[in-house]
Amino acid sequence: MNLRCTRWGVWASGWLLATLAMGQTSSTTGNVVRLTSHSAPLEVTESLRREAQAACDRAIRWLLAQQSERGTWSNERYPALTALPLWGLARAGLATSPAAKKAVDYLLSCARENGAIYCDPVPGQGGGLSTYNTAISMVALHLSGDPRAVPVVLRARRFLARSQHLGGDVYYGGMGYDAESGRPYADLSNSYIAFEAMRMTESVEDLRPAGEPKADLNWEAARTFIQRTQNDARFNPAPWASDDPSDRGGFVYHPEQTRAGVFTNQAGVVKFRSMKGMTYAGLLSYIYAEVDRTDPRVEATINWVVTHWGLDTNNPKSGGTGKTDTQDEREGLFYLYNVMAKGLAVYGQDVFYPPGRSPFNWRVELIQKLLSLQKTDGKTSGGYWVNEVGRYWESDPVLVTSYALIALQIALGADPTTGARPPALR
Repeated sequence: MNLRCTRWGVWASGWLLATLAMGQTSSTTGNVVRLTSHSAPLEVTESLRREAQAACDRAIRWLLAQQSERGTWSNERYPALTALPLWGLARAGLATSPAAKKAVDYLLSCARENGAIYCDPVPGQGGGLSTYNTAISMVALHLSGDPRAVPVVLRARRFLARSQHLGGDVYYGGMGYDAESGRPYADLSNSYIAFEAMRMTESVEDLRPAGEPKADLNWEAARTFIQRTQNDARFNPAPWASDDPSDRGGFVYHPEQTRAGVFTNQAGVVKFRSMKGMTYAGLLSYIYAEVDRTDPRVEATINWVVTHWGLDTNNPKSGGTGKTDTQDEREGLFYLYNVMAKGLAVYGQDVFYPPGRSPFNWRVELIQKLLSLQKTDGKTSGGYWVNEVGRYWESDPVLVTSYALIALQIALGADPTTGARPPALR
Protein backbone atom coordinates (compact mmCIF):
# COMPACT_ATOMS: atom_id res chain seq x y z
CA MET A 1 0.00 0.00 0.00
CA ASN A 2 1.62 3.27 -1.07
CA LEU A 3 1.56 6.12 1.39
CA ARG A 4 1.71 9.67 0.16
CA CYS A 5 1.86 13.13 1.67
CA THR A 6 -1.61 14.59 1.69
CA ARG A 7 -2.21 18.16 0.59
CA TRP A 8 -2.37 19.40 4.17
CA GLY A 9 0.89 17.60 5.02
CA VAL A 10 2.57 19.29 2.07
CA TRP A 11 1.15 22.63 3.24
CA ALA A 12 2.65 22.22 6.72
CA SER A 13 6.04 21.17 5.34
CA GLY A 14 6.03 24.03 2.86
CA TRP A 15 5.30 26.55 5.59
CA LEU A 16 8.22 25.27 7.68
CA LEU A 17 10.67 25.60 4.80
CA ALA A 18 9.43 29.12 4.11
CA THR A 19 9.80 30.02 7.77
CA LEU A 20 13.39 28.81 7.88
CA ALA A 21 14.16 30.73 4.72
CA MET A 22 12.64 33.99 5.96
CA GLY A 23 13.84 33.64 9.55
CA GLN A 24 10.48 34.58 11.09
CA THR A 25 6.74 34.13 10.89
CA SER A 26 4.23 36.84 10.20
CA SER A 27 1.70 36.71 13.02
CA THR A 28 -1.19 38.92 14.07
CA THR A 29 -1.23 37.56 17.61
CA GLY A 30 1.94 39.11 18.96
CA ASN A 31 5.36 37.57 19.39
CA VAL A 32 4.45 34.32 21.11
CA VAL A 33 5.17 32.27 17.99
CA ARG A 34 7.97 34.45 16.62
CA LEU A 35 11.04 32.68 15.27
CA THR A 36 13.97 35.01 14.59
CA SER A 37 17.06 34.32 12.51
CA HIS A 38 19.48 35.75 15.08
CA SER A 39 18.30 33.42 17.86
CA ALA A 40 20.27 30.20 18.17
CA PRO A 41 17.74 27.37 17.81
CA LEU A 42 17.61 24.65 20.42
CA GLU A 43 18.16 21.29 18.82
CA VAL A 44 17.83 17.60 19.57
CA THR A 45 21.46 16.64 20.11
CA GLU A 46 22.92 13.41 18.81
CA SER A 47 23.34 12.22 22.39
CA LEU A 48 19.69 12.87 23.22
CA ARG A 49 18.62 11.26 19.96
CA ARG A 50 20.55 8.10 20.83
CA GLU A 51 19.01 7.98 24.31
CA ALA A 52 15.54 8.40 22.85
CA GLN A 53 16.10 5.71 20.25
CA ALA A 54 17.30 3.34 22.97
CA ALA A 55 14.11 4.09 24.92
CA CYS A 56 12.04 3.31 21.81
CA ASP A 57 13.91 0.02 21.40
CA ARG A 58 13.24 -0.90 25.03
CA ALA A 59 9.55 -0.07 24.62
CA ILE A 60 9.26 -2.22 21.51
CA ARG A 61 11.04 -5.10 23.27
CA TRP A 62 8.62 -4.81 26.16
CA LEU A 63 5.54 -4.63 23.91
CA LEU A 64 6.63 -7.68 21.92
CA ALA A 65 6.86 -9.63 25.17
CA GLN A 66 3.28 -8.66 26.11
CA GLN A 67 1.59 -9.82 22.91
CA SER A 68 -0.72 -12.79 23.24
CA GLU A 69 -0.57 -15.84 21.00
CA ARG A 70 -3.67 -14.56 19.25
CA GLY A 71 -1.84 -11.39 18.33
CA THR A 72 -3.63 -9.09 20.76
CA TRP A 73 -2.43 -6.71 23.41
CA SER A 74 -4.20 -5.78 26.61
CA ASN A 75 -8.00 -6.17 26.57
CA GLU A 76 -8.91 -7.91 23.31
CA ARG A 77 -12.47 -6.60 23.55
CA TYR A 78 -11.09 -3.28 22.31
CA PRO A 79 -9.19 -3.60 19.00
CA ALA A 80 -7.69 -0.12 19.45
CA LEU A 81 -5.57 -1.50 22.30
CA THR A 82 -3.94 -3.83 19.77
CA ALA A 83 -3.87 -1.26 16.99
CA LEU A 84 -1.85 1.31 18.97
CA PRO A 85 1.13 -1.02 19.57
CA LEU A 86 0.93 -1.90 15.86
CA TRP A 87 1.31 1.83 15.07
CA GLY A 88 4.52 1.81 17.09
CA LEU A 89 5.84 -1.31 15.38
CA ALA A 90 5.06 0.09 11.93
CA ARG A 91 6.83 3.36 12.70
CA ALA A 92 9.83 1.35 13.90
CA GLY A 93 10.11 -0.46 10.58
CA LEU A 94 8.55 -3.69 11.88
CA ALA A 95 5.34 -3.60 9.84
CA THR A 96 6.12 -6.98 8.27
CA SER A 97 7.36 -8.68 11.43
CA PRO A 98 5.59 -11.81 12.75
CA ALA A 99 4.19 -9.78 15.67
CA ALA A 100 2.75 -7.18 13.33
CA LYS A 101 1.26 -9.83 11.07
CA LYS A 102 -0.49 -11.49 14.02
CA ALA A 103 -1.86 -8.12 15.09
CA VAL A 104 -3.12 -7.45 11.56
CA ASP A 105 -4.79 -10.87 11.48
CA TYR A 106 -6.62 -10.07 14.69
CA LEU A 107 -7.74 -6.61 13.56
CA LEU A 108 -9.02 -8.04 10.29
CA SER A 109 -11.04 -10.57 12.27
CA CYS A 110 -12.79 -7.67 14.06
CA ALA A 111 -13.88 -5.97 10.84
CA ARG A 112 -17.62 -5.93 10.12
CA GLU A 113 -19.53 -5.81 6.89
CA ASN A 114 -20.72 -2.25 7.60
CA GLY A 115 -17.08 -1.13 7.84
CA ALA A 116 -16.80 -0.84 11.61
CA ILE A 117 -13.90 -2.49 13.44
CA TYR A 118 -14.92 -3.31 16.98
CA CYS A 119 -16.18 -6.11 19.24
CA ASP A 120 -19.63 -6.49 20.72
CA PRO A 121 -19.66 -5.03 24.22
CA VAL A 122 -20.05 -7.21 27.28
CA PRO A 123 -23.46 -6.46 28.87
CA GLY A 124 -23.09 -4.03 31.72
CA GLN A 125 -19.51 -3.07 30.77
CA GLY A 126 -20.10 -0.13 28.47
CA GLY A 127 -20.43 0.18 24.71
CA GLY A 128 -18.30 -1.08 21.87
CA LEU A 129 -16.81 2.37 21.18
CA SER A 130 -17.22 1.81 17.45
CA THR A 131 -15.86 5.18 16.31
CA TYR A 132 -12.78 5.07 18.56
CA ASN A 133 -11.89 1.46 17.76
CA THR A 134 -12.56 1.77 14.03
CA ALA A 135 -10.53 4.96 13.59
CA ILE A 136 -7.43 3.73 15.41
CA SER A 137 -7.60 0.25 13.89
CA MET A 138 -7.97 1.45 10.30
CA VAL A 139 -4.85 3.62 10.63
CA ALA A 140 -2.87 0.70 12.06
CA LEU A 141 -4.00 -1.53 9.19
CA HIS A 142 -3.08 1.18 6.68
CA LEU A 143 0.38 1.63 8.22
CA SER A 144 0.94 -2.12 8.10
CA GLY A 145 1.00 -2.04 4.31
CA ASP A 146 -0.77 -5.42 4.21
CA PRO A 147 -2.73 -5.63 0.92
CA ARG A 148 -5.50 -7.53 2.72
CA ALA A 149 -6.22 -4.33 4.65
CA VAL A 150 -7.16 -2.26 1.61
CA PRO A 151 -10.85 -3.27 1.30
CA VAL A 152 -11.22 -3.19 5.09
CA VAL A 153 -9.85 0.36 5.30
CA LEU A 154 -12.06 1.46 2.42
CA ARG A 155 -15.14 0.15 4.20
CA ALA A 156 -13.98 1.71 7.47
CA ARG A 157 -13.70 5.10 5.80
CA ARG A 158 -17.29 4.85 4.64
CA PHE A 159 -18.39 3.80 8.13
CA LEU A 160 -16.70 6.84 9.71
CA ALA A 161 -18.12 9.18 7.07
CA ARG A 162 -21.61 7.90 7.87
CA SER A 163 -20.95 8.24 11.60
CA GLN A 164 -20.37 11.98 11.52
CA HIS A 165 -23.07 13.76 13.49
CA LEU A 166 -24.94 16.09 11.14
CA GLY A 167 -27.98 16.86 13.27
CA GLY A 168 -29.14 20.42 13.83
CA ASP A 169 -27.60 20.93 17.27
CA VAL A 170 -24.34 22.04 18.93
CA TYR A 171 -22.70 18.71 18.07
CA TYR A 172 -23.09 19.24 14.33
CA GLY A 173 -19.99 18.11 12.46
CA GLY A 174 -18.39 16.14 15.28
CA MET A 175 -17.96 12.47 16.11
CA GLY A 176 -19.14 10.53 19.16
CA TYR A 177 -18.34 7.08 20.49
CA ASP A 178 -21.15 5.30 18.67
CA ALA A 179 -23.36 6.97 16.09
CA GLU A 180 -25.69 3.95 15.95
CA SER A 181 -26.87 4.66 19.50
CA GLY A 182 -28.86 7.59 18.14
CA ARG A 183 -27.64 9.76 20.99
CA PRO A 184 -27.05 13.37 19.88
CA TYR A 185 -23.50 13.62 21.15
CA ALA A 186 -19.99 14.32 19.89
CA ASP A 187 -16.73 15.23 21.61
CA LEU A 188 -13.42 16.64 20.45
CA SER A 189 -11.42 13.55 21.45
CA ASN A 190 -13.41 11.13 19.28
CA SER A 191 -13.59 13.79 16.59
CA TYR A 192 -9.85 14.39 16.34
CA ILE A 193 -9.17 10.64 16.25
CA ALA A 194 -11.69 10.22 13.42
CA PHE A 195 -10.38 13.28 11.54
CA GLU A 196 -6.86 11.88 11.88
CA ALA A 197 -7.92 8.48 10.60
CA MET A 198 -9.64 9.94 7.55
CA ARG A 199 -6.61 12.05 6.63
CA MET A 200 -3.99 9.38 7.33
CA THR A 201 -5.82 6.84 5.16
CA GLU A 202 -6.78 9.31 2.45
CA SER A 203 -4.45 7.78 -0.15
CA VAL A 204 -6.28 4.44 -0.06
CA GLU A 205 -9.14 6.08 -1.98
CA ASP A 206 -6.92 5.78 -5.07
CA LEU A 207 -7.47 2.03 -4.79
CA ARG A 208 -11.26 2.17 -4.56
CA PRO A 209 -12.93 0.23 -7.39
CA ALA A 210 -13.82 2.32 -10.43
CA GLY A 211 -17.31 3.74 -10.29
CA GLU A 212 -17.62 3.36 -6.53
CA PRO A 213 -18.15 6.74 -4.83
CA LYS A 214 -15.32 7.87 -2.57
CA ALA A 215 -15.89 8.28 1.13
CA ASP A 216 -15.02 11.42 3.05
CA LEU A 217 -16.24 13.57 5.90
CA ASN A 218 -18.16 16.80 5.61
CA TRP A 219 -15.15 18.96 6.41
CA GLU A 220 -17.12 22.20 6.49
CA ALA A 221 -19.29 20.70 9.22
CA ALA A 222 -16.16 19.48 10.99
CA ARG A 223 -14.79 23.03 11.07
CA THR A 224 -18.04 24.19 12.63
CA PHE A 225 -17.74 21.61 15.40
CA ILE A 226 -14.08 22.38 16.07
CA GLN A 227 -14.84 26.08 16.45
CA ARG A 228 -17.69 25.31 18.83
CA THR A 229 -15.23 23.59 21.16
CA GLN A 230 -12.72 26.45 21.13
CA ASN A 231 -12.78 28.34 24.41
CA ASP A 232 -12.60 31.81 22.91
CA ALA A 233 -15.44 34.33 22.85
CA ARG A 234 -13.96 35.96 19.75
CA PHE A 235 -14.86 32.90 17.68
CA ASN A 236 -17.41 31.06 19.78
CA PRO A 237 -20.71 32.71 20.87
CA ALA A 238 -21.38 30.10 23.58
CA PRO A 239 -21.93 31.81 26.96
CA TRP A 240 -19.19 29.68 28.56
CA ALA A 241 -16.52 30.75 26.05
CA SER A 242 -13.64 32.62 27.67
CA ASP A 243 -13.09 36.34 27.24
CA ASP A 244 -10.06 36.22 29.54
CA PRO A 245 -6.86 36.91 27.52
CA SER A 246 -4.95 34.49 29.77
CA ASP A 247 -7.15 31.53 28.85
CA ARG A 248 -8.88 32.19 25.55
CA GLY A 249 -7.74 30.18 22.55
CA GLY A 250 -7.74 26.78 24.23
CA PHE A 251 -10.30 24.01 23.82
CA VAL A 252 -12.80 22.03 25.88
CA TYR A 253 -14.11 18.46 25.67
CA HIS A 254 -17.35 19.18 23.86
CA PRO A 255 -19.69 22.17 23.36
CA GLU A 256 -21.36 21.57 26.70
CA GLN A 257 -18.54 20.29 28.91
CA THR A 258 -14.98 20.92 30.08
CA ARG A 259 -13.02 18.64 32.39
CA ALA A 260 -10.65 21.35 33.56
CA GLY A 261 -13.12 23.06 35.87
CA VAL A 262 -15.20 26.22 35.61
CA PHE A 263 -15.22 29.64 37.25
CA THR A 264 -17.65 32.51 37.57
CA ASN A 265 -16.50 35.82 36.14
CA GLN A 266 -17.18 39.26 37.57
CA ALA A 267 -20.45 39.46 35.65
CA GLY A 268 -21.66 36.26 37.32
CA VAL A 269 -21.36 34.15 34.15
CA VAL A 270 -19.98 30.61 34.43
CA LYS A 271 -16.98 30.17 32.15
CA PHE A 272 -15.13 27.00 31.14
CA ARG A 273 -11.41 26.54 31.65
CA SER A 274 -9.44 25.22 28.69
CA MET A 275 -8.01 21.70 28.63
CA LYS A 276 -4.43 21.01 27.56
CA GLY A 277 -5.04 17.72 25.78
CA MET A 278 -8.10 19.02 24.00
CA THR A 279 -6.23 22.15 22.90
CA TYR A 280 -3.67 20.04 21.04
CA ALA A 281 -6.55 17.96 19.66
CA GLY A 282 -8.14 21.21 18.49
CA LEU A 283 -4.91 22.35 16.83
CA LEU A 284 -4.56 19.04 15.03
CA SER A 285 -8.23 19.08 14.03
CA TYR A 286 -7.99 22.54 12.51
CA ILE A 287 -5.02 21.40 10.41
CA TYR A 288 -6.80 18.22 9.32
CA ALA A 289 -9.81 20.37 8.39
CA GLU A 290 -7.50 22.56 6.27
CA VAL A 291 -7.81 25.75 8.28
CA ASP A 292 -4.81 27.90 7.36
CA ARG A 293 -2.10 28.33 10.00
CA THR A 294 -2.45 32.13 9.71
CA ASP A 295 -6.14 31.91 10.56
CA PRO A 296 -6.83 33.80 13.83
CA ARG A 297 -8.34 30.65 15.37
CA VAL A 298 -5.15 28.67 14.80
CA GLU A 299 -2.95 31.53 15.98
CA ALA A 300 -5.05 31.83 19.14
CA THR A 301 -4.60 28.10 19.72
CA ILE A 302 -0.82 28.32 19.40
CA ASN A 303 -0.71 31.32 21.70
CA TRP A 304 -2.59 29.32 24.34
CA VAL A 305 -0.24 26.35 23.86
CA VAL A 306 2.88 28.45 24.32
CA THR A 307 1.51 30.52 27.19
CA HIS A 308 0.44 27.38 29.09
CA TRP A 309 3.43 25.25 28.12
CA GLY A 310 4.30 22.52 30.61
CA LEU A 311 4.70 18.75 30.78
CA ASP A 312 4.09 17.96 34.43
CA THR A 313 0.31 18.21 34.47
CA ASN A 314 -2.75 17.93 32.30
CA ASN A 315 -5.73 20.25 32.75
CA PRO A 316 -4.62 22.24 35.80
CA LYS A 317 -7.94 23.10 37.39
CA SER A 318 -6.43 26.12 39.13
CA GLY A 319 -6.20 27.77 35.74
CA GLY A 320 -2.45 28.07 36.12
CA THR A 321 0.36 27.00 33.86
CA GLY A 322 0.93 23.50 35.17
CA LYS A 323 3.22 24.15 38.13
CA THR A 324 1.07 22.24 40.60
CA ASP A 325 0.97 18.46 40.58
CA THR A 326 -2.22 17.08 42.03
CA GLN A 327 -3.71 13.71 41.16
CA ASP A 328 -6.52 15.24 39.11
CA GLU A 329 -4.03 17.17 37.00
CA ARG A 330 -2.16 14.00 36.02
CA GLU A 331 -5.27 12.38 34.57
CA GLY A 332 -4.72 11.64 30.90
CA LEU A 333 -1.09 12.80 31.02
CA PHE A 334 0.19 10.35 28.39
CA TYR A 335 -2.77 11.04 26.13
CA LEU A 336 -1.55 14.63 26.34
CA TYR A 337 2.00 13.72 25.33
CA ASN A 338 0.71 11.72 22.37
CA VAL A 339 -1.61 14.34 20.91
CA MET A 340 0.90 17.11 21.74
CA ALA A 341 3.59 15.45 19.63
CA LYS A 342 1.19 14.97 16.72
CA GLY A 343 -0.20 18.49 16.85
CA LEU A 344 3.08 20.36 17.12
CA ALA A 345 4.81 18.16 14.54
CA VAL A 346 2.11 18.79 11.96
CA TYR A 347 2.00 22.49 12.85
CA GLY A 348 5.62 22.55 11.77
CA GLN A 349 7.53 24.63 14.30
CA ASP A 350 9.99 23.26 16.85
CA VAL A 351 11.23 26.30 18.78
CA PHE A 352 8.94 28.84 20.43
CA TYR A 353 9.80 32.16 22.04
CA PRO A 354 7.19 33.06 24.66
CA PRO A 355 7.41 36.63 25.93
CA GLY A 356 9.15 36.94 29.28
CA ARG A 357 10.31 33.31 29.30
CA SER A 358 13.18 31.29 27.91
CA PRO A 359 12.67 29.82 24.44
CA PHE A 360 11.99 26.11 24.26
CA ASN A 361 12.11 23.31 21.72
CA TRP A 362 9.10 21.12 22.30
CA ARG A 363 10.85 18.08 20.87
CA VAL A 364 13.75 18.37 23.30
CA GLU A 365 11.54 18.89 26.33
CA LEU A 366 9.10 16.11 25.45
CA ILE A 367 11.91 13.63 24.81
CA GLN A 368 13.56 14.50 28.12
CA LYS A 369 10.28 14.13 30.00
CA LEU A 370 9.47 10.74 28.47
CA LEU A 371 12.99 9.45 29.14
CA SER A 372 12.61 10.43 32.80
CA LEU A 373 9.32 8.53 33.12
CA GLN A 374 10.20 5.23 31.45
CA LYS A 375 10.32 2.26 33.80
CA THR A 376 12.51 -0.81 33.32
CA ASP A 377 11.39 -4.43 33.30
CA GLY A 378 14.04 -6.92 34.33
CA LYS A 379 12.19 -9.89 32.87
CA THR A 380 12.20 -8.56 29.31
CA SER A 381 15.12 -6.10 29.46
CA GLY A 382 12.53 -3.73 28.09
CA GLY A 383 10.99 -0.49 29.19
CA TYR A 384 7.44 0.71 29.64
CA TRP A 385 5.37 3.64 30.86
CA VAL A 386 2.31 3.73 33.09
CA ASN A 387 0.35 6.52 34.75
CA GLU A 388 -0.03 6.30 38.53
CA VAL A 389 -3.40 7.97 38.00
CA GLY A 390 -5.48 5.41 36.16
CA ARG A 391 -8.34 7.43 34.74
CA TYR A 392 -8.92 7.17 30.98
CA TRP A 393 -7.40 3.66 31.03
CA GLU A 394 -3.92 5.01 31.80
CA SER A 395 -3.32 2.35 34.44
CA ASP A 396 -2.88 0.03 31.43
CA PRO A 397 0.86 -0.02 30.64
CA VAL A 398 0.23 -1.29 27.09
CA LEU A 399 -1.92 1.72 26.25
CA VAL A 400 0.42 4.18 27.96
CA THR A 401 3.56 2.64 26.48
CA SER A 402 2.02 2.85 23.02
CA TYR A 403 1.12 6.52 23.57
CA ALA A 404 4.64 7.29 24.77
CA LEU A 405 6.39 5.28 22.07
CA ILE A 406 4.49 7.01 19.27
CA ALA A 407 5.12 10.41 20.88
CA LEU A 408 8.86 9.67 21.10
CA GLN A 409 8.99 8.48 17.50
CA ILE A 410 7.30 11.68 16.32
CA ALA A 411 9.52 13.86 18.53
CA LEU A 412 12.50 12.17 16.86
CA GLY A 413 11.15 13.16 13.46
CA ALA A 414 8.78 10.43 12.28
CA ASP A 415 6.13 11.86 9.96
CA PRO A 416 2.91 11.97 12.02
CA THR A 417 0.77 11.94 8.88
CA THR A 418 2.18 8.80 7.22
CA GLY A 419 4.27 7.01 9.84
CA ALA A 420 7.41 7.32 7.69
CA ARG A 421 10.58 7.25 9.74
CA PRO A 422 13.24 9.99 9.45
CA PRO A 423 16.66 8.98 8.02
CA ALA A 424 18.17 8.72 11.51
CA LEU A 425 15.69 5.98 12.41
CA ARG A 426 16.01 3.91 9.25
